Amino acid sequence: MHPGPINRGVEIDSAVVDGRQSVILPQVTFGIAVRMAVMSTIAGNNA
Repeated sequence: MHPGPINRGVEIDSAVVDGRQSVILPQVTFGIAVRMAVMSTIAGNNA
């Protein structure tokens, strides 16, 4: 999974990021939720 932010033109071309088959933006979105859940679990907040 890509953690984001994306460095367009440096680590990946914009055409690849914006392409039909690109899953980078959903990966970034889901990755935020996953990291928040892990941190909450570690902190003992079982919400």
